[in-house]
Amino acid sequence: MSFGQGGPFDGPGGSSSSTPDWGALAEESEAQTRRKRRLWIGGGALAALAVAGIVTAAVMTSGGSKGGKPTAAPTASDEAAVPDDKPSFPDVSVPPPPNPRDYISDPKKDKAPLTPATLFPQKSMVVGEHTYPRTKTATTKDCTAGAQGPLVSSLSHNGCRQLLRATYSKGGVAVTIGIAVFDSPAKATKVMNENKANLMPLPGGGVPSGFCQGTKCRMATNATGRYAYFTIAGYLNGKDVTGTETKAQQIARDGGAYAFSQITQRGKDQAAKAAEQQLKDARKKAGQS
Repeated sequence: MSFGQGGPFDGPGGSSSSTPDWGALAEESEAQTRRKRRLWIGGGALAALAVAGIVTAAVMTSGGSKGGKPTAAPTASDEAAVPDDKPSFPDVSVPPPPNPRDYISDPKKDKAPLTPATLFPQKSMVVGEHTYPRTKTATTKDCTAGAQGPLVSSLSHNGCRQLLRATYSKGGVAVTIGIAVFDSPAKATKVMNENKANLMPLPGGGVPSGFCQGTKCRMATNATGRYAYFTIAGYLNGKDVTGTETKAQQIARDGGAYAFSQITQRGKDQAAKAAEQQLKDARKKAGQS
């Protein structure tokens, strides 16, 4: 009796000798594995669809009204219909700010009070680091009363309306400032160009009556707008002013700068007041309080 490789096999119908078909078994096992995988994938897809359906239902019901019905999202036209709560104001048209120079050039605009108290309001003249106490002020409608020499006729012929003077002194020197008022800048400029700066000194408050009388003093003239202004500066002890000394020259320069600043400030103050009134009028016209 002989044995095959797989051993004896006794089956119905007699005995026979055979070997298992390993290839067929492997193919069958692989086919079963593929079937299980398809079933798992299909089940996962169904589960995903079920979850998506639940989410969709939740979204639809969450936006609903109290009755459970879904509410549509607002459209662009609905959003545009929302009223704007921001307050609206009418436009206020304000004219350009006035030019300060106009108020020191035009007698019709230059209406502010013109007195020593308004033109020389400070008790001291301050120019840069230099300070000079004020000693005396004066004003006259007769401009020739505050002038001497050729300046008398120059003021008279050009129609001087008023002459205001102030004297400042410190350290043995003094300066008298004179500001003459005319009807136009042309008249003031003409007086300046005639270079007749013979202003009458104004003594008082520690400045002797002989100040700049019979001695050499420093004199200057200038103009801005409808105003011509003059300075006369010198020593209180009667010492002559020379080209090399500095104290009298310094107070003379400071006096001229101060006169210019005071006239200019007069224009600025009136222009600022006019601008404020313009704004009030514009607001009133626009219906604002």
